[in-house]
Amino acid sequence: MLNLERRSDIVNLRQNFGNLLHAASKLDSVNSSFRASLGTLFKDSQQLLAGIQGGVDLQLPSIHHFLPHLLSSPDSLSPAIKLSRGRSGVTMVLGVPTVKREVQSYLMSTLQNLIENMSPEEQKDAVIIVFIAETDSDYVTRQASEIENQFQDHINSGLLEVIAPPSTYYPDFNKLRQTLGDPLERVKWRTKQNLDFSYLMMYAQPKGMFYVQLEDDILSKPGYIDTMKKFAYKQITEKKEWMILDFCQLGFIGKMFKCVDLSKLITFFIIFHNDKPVDWLLDHVVQTKVCRFDKDPKDCKKRKDQVWLHNKPSLFQHVGTHSSLKGKVQKLKDKQFGKLSLHHPHKNPDADVKTTLKAYKSYSAVRAYKGDTFFWSLLPQPGDILAFHFHNPVLIDRYLFRSGNAEHPEDKFFNTTVEILPVSYSEDQPYPKTKDGFLIVGQFKDTTGVAEGNISSTVGYVKVMRLYVHSESDRWAILSEIHIQPVESKLGIFGR
Repeated sequence: MLNLERRSDIVNLRQNFGNLLHAASKLDSVNSSFRASLGTLFKDSQQLLAGIQGGVDLQLPSIHHFLPHLLSSPDSLSPAIKLSRGRSGVTMVLGVPTVKREVQSYLMSTLQNLIENMSPEEQKDAVIIVFIAETDSDYVTRQASEIENQFQDHINSGLLEVIAPPSTYYPDFNKLRQTLGDPLERVKWRTKQNLDFSYLMMYAQPKGMFYVQLEDDILSKPGYIDTMKKFAYKQITEKKEWMILDFCQLGFIGKMFKCVDLSKLITFFIIFHNDKPVDWLLDHVVQTKVCRFDKDPKDCKKRKDQVWLHNKPSLFQHVGTHSSLKGKVQKLKDKQFGKLSLHHPHKNPDADVKTTLKAYKSYSAVRAYKGDTFFWSLLPQPGDILAFHFHNPVLIDRYLFRSGNAEHPEDKFFNTTVEILPVSYSEDQPYPKTKDGFLIVGQFKDTTGVAEGNISSTVGYVKVMRLYVHSESDRWAILSEIHIQPVESKLGIFGR
């Protein structure tokens, strides 16, 4: 909200600037083209300055009326951190807000899943915006660096962006009104979520045609982008007036909006940021738009269903169990998503599987290698191995080992290398050698729990491939995908 002194300054600025432009346009020394430019600038400036707070007579509402603390800093709406290549004009914008979680973070596996389930063409026509909704600069920097290190190619391509708000964007949460009879901590949590979603939407609005709100602890189905596009285009072709396309039955997950409609949502969320949770406010927006007060709830639901359209089956599933609200356990699952895929089978070269890792129940390494299930190991120890002794030596082109799965994303292999034992050694092989003659060709990434790569043709045929654990783990470990691809096969590598 502009105070009287600033209001007076703006009026004086408008008058002085207008006089200056008018005088300059009358000078004889000014050539015709420059005079024309000044004339255009004069008109544009008049319109612009007249529009500031409605000029002298009218005062238009702005974000500062509802969040007056923003006036305390000129940078209250400027991202504190921003990793972006400035991509815009895409069809699909995906918003992924994330906060610091005390128990378990799913962000990296969520981003990996969202990207893997896009085709190369879809990756070129989308933007994923990660909104780190924290003001601890050290944490924000660490989280942004982790995302950048893990997804450097996708940040460089413009697919992935990372932003964080300045601390001055948020009000003093200790001064909030306690509403709905909720404890202050819950009021703080839901108020911040309203402001988080609003900031993310404000940033996302100019980037594309459709905006989809997601969370940082979800799974998507393969082809989800294509399914959402087709469903949206179908409504447009049939000339249906829709407000929300819903691709998940839970909370705010998978809700699609037209980017041009986001301003209405943002305004509503900001006006009532201290009053109700964001999913309730979304429902109120729709009710306000279509429901009649002189009709019963049944009529209102019928009207809402005409503009809030649901796609089945669901495209997203919530996998997190610990809410960002401290102490809240969130076990909600979307029953329409279907059964989660906990392992990815492949046809691998015939081999004897040997391991020092202790399997849990029937989740053995032998069955995992065959593609029957995943391998679930009790606590890995230094020196533990999982080895594949090939019946016939194999010329390996590529390998993929994926640890963790949808139900247990943190049961990953850490500090574990991928090693091979060649039939013979060439002088120009590029890999370091262990004391027992194995070549170290790769390792598991801590962030994703994945080890993958190509093997140089100079290695030649391989007798044994193994995983070697170098340090003790305080978690069990799951191997949900094993894919060893010989040179001669090349059958749909990683194409599930």
